[in-house]
Amino acid sequence: MLQMTNLSKVYRTEVIETYALREFSLHVREGEFVSVTGPSGSGKTTFLTIAGLLEEFSSGEYLLDGVDVRKLSDTQRSRLRNEKIGFVFQAFNLLSELTIEGNIEVPLRYRRLGRAERQRRTREALERVGLAGRARHYPAELSGGQQQRAAIARALACSPRFLLADEPTGNLDSLMARGVMQLLQELHSDGATIVMVTHDQELAARAQREVHLVDGQILDLGARLGAQGAVQLNVQPGT
Repeated sequence: MLQMTNLSKVYRTEVIETYALREFSLHVREGEFVSVTGPSGSGKTTFLTIAGLLEEFSSGEYLLDGVDVRKLSDTQRSRLRNEKIGFVFQAFNLLSELTIEGNIEVPLRYRRLGRAERQRRTREALERVGLAGRARHYPAELSGGQQQRAAIARALACSPRFLLADEPTGNLDSLMARGVMQLLQELHSDGATIVMVTHDQELAARAQREVHLVDGQILDLGARLGAQGAVQLNVQPGT
């Protein structure tokens, strides 16, 4: 599904090189729920943007669903991202001038889907996250937890192969955070592959497997019993 091998990301200036990721190797199987934790500056966001094909890496290999992403053109990367990856951001990233159903339809328009198909996907996604009755509401009329559910519905409507969540509960209170986390766990139980970056250790512990980053490298890792039973580890720490 997602396989990074000896991947590095270096930011260079005229006088200094800074490694955001160094000899980073990670294999996420289809159907896994992996949490990524670590202190600020550890490389979590860099990992997520590279995984989501939003940023290029300096060296190493990244296979997404068997495709070597380094060999793709910008257009091919954009198509692969739109077809196979769903994003859930901490700030929701909902367009204030559009209704919730309008927000969900935006990425579907990029796929040039017909109106009937867009409406069907939007309706099903809203029903799945419990917001069918809020379709005509605007983001400002929803609570923080509801907005995050709408953001998840926007991702689900595209039927992604896997879901990338960047601090999905970071802007929510504890009650709303638990509700969003429960939804992610339900999606995982239904077969979704999820990679979630979080600073909340309690939420990270509810994932199937945890990867901990320090200075762009995997420091330690752990497997837990998830809905599908024991997990075999497939992460090789960087050297």
